[in-house]
Amino acid sequence: VQLQASGGGQVQAGDSLRVSCAIQGLIINRYALGWFRQAPGKERELVASINWIGRTKYLSSVKGRFTISRDNAKNTVYLQMNSLKPEDTAVYYCAASNSGAVNTILVMSTYPRYYNYWGQGTLVTVSS
Repeated sequence: VQLQASGGGQVQAGDSLRVSCAIQGLIINRYALGWFRQAPGKERELVASINWIGRTKYLSSVKGRFTISRDNAKNTVYLQMNSLKPEDTAVYYCAASNSGAVNTILVMSTYPRYYNYWGQGTLVTVSS
C-alpha cells in the first residue's frame, strides 16, 4: 500500500493551494481518509477527514477555508486550501483508516492511532 502526497509548495498569505494524495494498493471506497499536519515542535493534528459516505470533519481553525474531497474512481483524496495563513505552515500527511469507529463516529477521525496507512508528507509553507 502506498499513499503519495503531492502539491505542496511555498505560497503567500491569502493564496490557495490544493494537495492531492494518490493511493495505491487498496480500494478506498470503505476507508475514511484524513489530512493531518505537523508543524515544527508541535504534535500532529487532524486538519480534515472524510468518511466513506462523504461526511466531513474539520479543524476549527480551517473551517470555511479548507475543503476535503475524495474521488473513489481515482483512488485519490484532495485538500483544497484557500486563504492560507502563515500558521498553516506544516508538513501535510494523508492517511487512510478502515476503522469502523472512524467511519461512523467523526470525532474518532481526530486520532492518528486509528489510521492504518500514511503518506510521506508534503510541505506547505505560507509566508506573510
